[in-house]
Amino acid sequence: MKTDTLRQRGFMNQRPAETRYSGMTYRRCGRSGLLLPAISLGVWHNFGGMDRAENARAMMCRAFDLGITHFDLANNYGPPRGSAEETFGRILRGNLAGYRDELVISTKAGWRMWPGPYGDWGSRKYLIASLDQSLHRMGLDYVDIYYHHRPDPETPLEETLTALDHVVRQGKALYVGISSYSPEQTRQAAKIMRALGTPCLIHQPLYNLLNRRIEEGLLATLAEEGIGCISFCPLAQGVLTDKYLKGIPPESRASNPNGVLKPEHITENILSRIRKLNVLAHARNQTLAQMALAWVLRHPGMTSALIGVSRMEQIEENVAALQHLNFEPAELEAIDSALRE
Repeated sequence: MKTDTLRQRGFMNQRPAETRYSGMTYRRCGRSGLLLPAISLGVWHNFGGMDRAENARAMMCRAFDLGITHFDLANNYGPPRGSAEETFGRILRGNLAGYRDELVISTKAGWRMWPGPYGDWGSRKYLIASLDQSLHRMGLDYVDIYYHHRPDPETPLEETLTALDHVVRQGKALYVGISSYSPEQTRQAAKIMRALGTPCLIHQPLYNLLNRRIEEGLLATLAEEGIGCISFCPLAQGVLTDKYLKGIPPESRASNPNGVLKPEHITENILSRIRKLNVLAHARNQTLAQMALAWVLRHPGMTSALIGVSRMEQIEENVAALQHLNFEPAELEAIDSALRE
């Protein structure tokens, strides 16, 4: 997007919309005092050093205008690794300067970030060093939420979690969470964190219409433990939209050689189910993306759905899903039937 177009749309040298809180729904995160927007923005794809900086700036500003106050990052987001945090930091110091206290900023560590034995998994050494690096890249004194990004099968869970407790006591994070932990690992983590005096605030699992594994115990565990839940990939990286119904378009995630989504992931079996879901969405007067988000958010314990976008219009479409979150039993049955066939 050209700079003159950005100026015309009001994304440069202008304050955020005063109506930014009027249309967003905010949900309590587990048993805590923190509210998160029902739609949060993932700062990953399209925010790295290889992406258009002005498009990233426009998307973040539009998201905040629509009441999205939660921006989710990780140390390795890009590419290259770390560049998404750098992009976010520049936008925060520019267009969003002065609004830090209205934002919930999260980052994560747990996947490979730098070479050698200290830049991966869940050791105290890695987690604390990684957060220091993330704060430097973003130009922040603290993040609101710091996650362990994935379980470490070799490091004792107590070591990983005492590192999270440590960064809270240092004032470098206000809350901490976990991602991709199993129900049993989550119960163990919740017990350890309570004993440390730094509760586990939130869990970030993969959840969407095509991947419902968390229904097999994790959602119940989170409810029992009073932990919030924010789903990542609620649109299956764009598969649960109308984007791929007629093939793989250029500039889509599946056509990006640097992306995680590959053309071979979009099989005919997947497309057959997507087409049926698309018909059901239109019957609800929603786009497929809107119905997929509403379906994720139908759970009482689902705090937020974490979206990834490439254009401002996608943010607007996704936020509009909040206008129709209710499902009739017959609609849920029809969705289940479409997914089974």
